[in-house]
Amino acid sequence: MTAGNETPEESPFVTPYPHYDVLQKWDSPSFNDATRRALTQRLTEVPRRRFFDAERYARLRAVMDCVLPQPERSDAERIPVEAWIDAQLEANQGSGTRYAGTPTQREAWRRGLDALEAEAHARHGSGFSDLSPEQQTALLKAVDNGAVDQAHWQGVHPQRFFREILLKDAVKIYYAHPAAWSEMGFGGPAAPRGYVRLGPDDRDPWEAAEERPPQPVRGLP
Repeated sequence: MTAGNETPEESPFVTPYPHYDVLQKWDSPSFNDATRRALTQRLTEVPRRRFFDAERYARLRAVMDCVLPQPERSDAERIPVEAWIDAQLEANQGSGTRYAGTPTQREAWRRGLDALEAEAHARHGSGFSDLSPEQQTALLKAVDNGAVDQAHWQGVHPQRFFREILLKDAVKIYYAHPAAWSEMGFGGPAAPRGYVRLGPDDRDPWEAAEERPPQPVRGLP
């Protein structure tokens, strides 16, 4: 979980479970065949780009690297959130709900990414992917606060796009990946083995144990 020659203490992120790997349970009663099939797909069948054009796809990756940074992983180990968002949109899979008068999920993503590009050019004279991490973060915070030029958004509500589409899809996909499970000490689906010890500070023998206290979340007390 560390990058290059960094020690765990120097890494930008230090998981409380640095030696835990949920895939070590592969042949244990914790996983059944359905779980193994799903995990094999997530690990080995990363979708190729099909929905977005190359420019929007690169912008989407830059956004994902900003909201879900993975500096502790090499490019080969990185969870490719943008690939699964693209596949979801290509398959036209949505939540089944949207606000009245708002564009479809597909169109909201296109317009939202284009609006981020327009905001980046208006503020900094360059595209979102070319901004510094600090500039990207500041721009996304402005979107979250609604402090944007509405003319760039083509009928998309900026805060709804950021909070209820972009972040929800990104987090849902990220934490469905086994690398994220290992990072947070999650043991996988409750079926078929199940979890028995459910009290505070209780854990079943096959669950991960923290090797160090969790880090405080930056920006929160």
